[in-house]
Amino acid sequence: MKLWLLRHARVLLPEGLCYGASDVPADAALTRQAAQAFAPLPPPGTPVWVSGLLRAQQMAGALQAERPDLGAARMDTRLNEMDFGAWELQRWDTMPRNAFDDWMADFAHHRFGGAESTQMLLHRVAAALGDLRPATSTDVVWVTHAGVIRAVQHIVTSGGVHIRDAAEWPKDAPEPGGWTSLSF
Repeated sequence: MKLWLLRHARVLLPEGLCYGASDVPADAALTRQAAQAFAPLPPPGTPVWVSGLLRAQQMAGALQAERPDLGAARMDTRLNEMDFGAWELQRWDTMPRNAFDDWMADFAHHRFGGAESTQMLLHRVAAALGDLRPATSTDVVWVTHAGVIRAVQHIVTSGGVHIRDAAEWPKDAPEPGGWTSLSF
């Protein structure tokens, strides 16, 4: 099985804002461009799963317009971006240094912003992956977010769902509108 991980396009927010679980729209023109670039890649009939957040829904809709043979996307909120709680829609550069220090001191379990920990994100992404593996032998597209893509990368490369510290967290994810794939 090949899992295609397609990230939503750039959001319509000022640069430097934290927008994890915030339901903000993506740039429509950039969404269409990204969908057009990605559309030739998945084989006919590839199932599409999509985050419950608007920016990912926009990308799934644009992809479906390019590739109606892929059918309507299956919404799965386990593919939503990490929830940064109180830090949502705040500027990254104005957050107190000790907030980051606390997160890095317990990267797995600290709930940055009070809502969701990295470990919680990993568990929900692993559950979604688990739903794919037994029943899927073909390609699948996930229309999702950088945090989810990094979580998948961590699970695949480490062979498990647990993380000890930030040094284990993948540094790279596709740019907005970009994609990567992993084979299982």
